[in-house]
Amino acid sequence: MKQLAIIGSTASGKSDLALSLAQEFNALILSIDSLSIYKEIDIASAKPSKNELASAEHFGIDRLSPNESTSVFTFIDEYARIHDKALIEDKNIIIVGGSSFYLKSMIDGLSKIPDFSADTLNKAKNMLTDLGECHRLLSEIDPTSMQKIASSDRYRIEKMLLIYLESNIPPLEWFRTHPPQPIISDCPILNLEINRDLLRERISLRTHKMIHAGLIDEVAELERLYGRAPNSMKAIGVIETLEYLDGKIDKEELIELISTHTAQLAKRQQTFNAHQFDLYASGSADNLYSYASTLLK
Repeated sequence: MKQLAIIGSTASGKSDLALSLAQEFNALILSIDSLSIYKEIDIASAKPSKNELASAEHFGIDRLSPNESTSVFTFIDEYARIHDKALIEDKNIIIVGGSSFYLKSMIDGLSKIPDFSADTLNKAKNMLTDLGECHRLLSEIDPTSMQKIASSDRYRIEKMLLIYLESNIPPLEWFRTHPPQPIISDCPILNLEINRDLLRERISLRTHKMIHAGLIDEVAELERLYGRAPNSMKAIGVIETLEYLDGKIDKEELIELISTHTAQLAKRQQTFNAHQFDLYASGSADNLYSYASTLLK
């Protein structure tokens, strides 16, 4: 079994490249994308078509309901599934997706988290009704860790609180005695580069296609079924469409906002990818195809 990862900004052509490689080199595809992981969010996530999904087996797609929360652990589970299948069936693995933070976390590794007892979970739930007090308490116990966590960051405060309540030691000490263990290793990373003007054209074209494919109806149905509270309803493409449904913007403004916000996301992704990964290669789709071909043979 051989594996590699393809990273790059949204709308750069990563999925098309991964699909071509998977078909030629007997590979399974793991999508690491914070929106494609959800069922029913097909247009807003620019998810591969049914034909594309059928042409190569995909993991990390259509795994959660829109009202569920995703995290790096969701993709750790998906990686375990694809890794087991690749070994059994003697296939390669191609990892692709725009949520590079999850890939980075899996390569760098995560510290083991204690198993939380029912008492710990219940106590934490009661304490978290006063988030500010939890932040203050943890800041006294572990000022080094908590100075990096905002008093409004419920997710990270809850994580630190659970570790402290279960282990009875400061989170910093827990992490020191439980160093990170990589989830993914021996995985060359290929960064797909694309001209900025061409990327903007692709983003604009994709946005128009999403509108014509029924994005507005999809988001309206998602709101009917799940409301606006889930994290999935705050994604680019969804949140702007909700503004349109509220009558705050017209269709032209909707298209412009989605395109602008997607371009801003692409810029952030490019910056993150350039600074956070030890890249095997970076270049155009044709260049990366050549590199990948060598790696997967």
